[in-house]
Amino acid sequence: MTVSPDIAARAAEVPRVVLVTGAARRVGRALALGFAARGWDVAVHYGASREEADEVVARIVALGRRAVALHAELGDEAQVARLLPDCTAALGRPSCIVNNASRFEEDTARDVGYELLLKLTAMNVGAPLVLARMLYDATPDAALRDESQRAVVINVLDQKLYNMNPDYLSYTLSKAALQTATVALAQALAPKVRVVGLAPGLTMQSGDQTLDGFEAAHRMTPLGRASRPEDIVAAALYLADAAGVTGTTLVVDGGQHLVPLPRDVMFLTGA
Repeated sequence: MTVSPDIAARAAEVPRVVLVTGAARRVGRALALGFAARGWDVAVHYGASREEADEVVARIVALGRRAVALHAELGDEAQVARLLPDCTAALGRPSCIVNNASRFEEDTARDVGYELLLKLTAMNVGAPLVLARMLYDATPDAALRDESQRAVVINVLDQKLYNMNPDYLSYTLSKAALQTATVALAQALAPKVRVVGLAPGLTMQSGDQTLDGFEAAHRMTPLGRASRPEDIVAAALYLADAAGVTGTTLVVDGGQHLVPLPRDVMFLTGA
């Protein structure tokens, strides 16, 4: 992607820093590269994918931006608490955090239990809450009056919250909690920090899903296709700069949430 002259000039005057969790692979990788192409410096968080994270950092540097790879296990609060200080030390204070990383495991009401529910809640809800709190603390009080110094948290949710089915129950509950937290945080952290949600649909082939199954599932929407990585990137970039938007969620799914299904789409398309 090419950075336009006006955006490049603005970035040169006021460097902006974004921390993207789960940025080494898949949608997180696309987000990291998309922000870099728009003129942001990027902290690339990763869990187990160090090699991929280093490759993303190299790609961002090749775009003319600064980047750093930061490791943290998102289920460990002490490790999560180091991300913002490490980002600030390497690149400067972030003005945007994209809580993209999440754990996705299969369970239903018939086999749900404490172990998986608590693990997914820690990673999918706890880490975003801690990072939002720390971003608020790091944002100067001058942001109370000066909008240019304000920050934003973008929580990646799921269209499934608008199109409920009983599959992946613990994951769904954790995303529902994060959606509620998005509203509560927007109220509590304003005006220094905006907090918004971004809910994609089926975007990339996952787990045991076959390519044929993925393609069939991707077509099961009013627009004839669900979300693509570039759609999510465009939406995140919009939300990062949408100074008047907080406490709401943008659904980017090709209309997938408008097609009610009794089970998760992956179980209905030969996954």
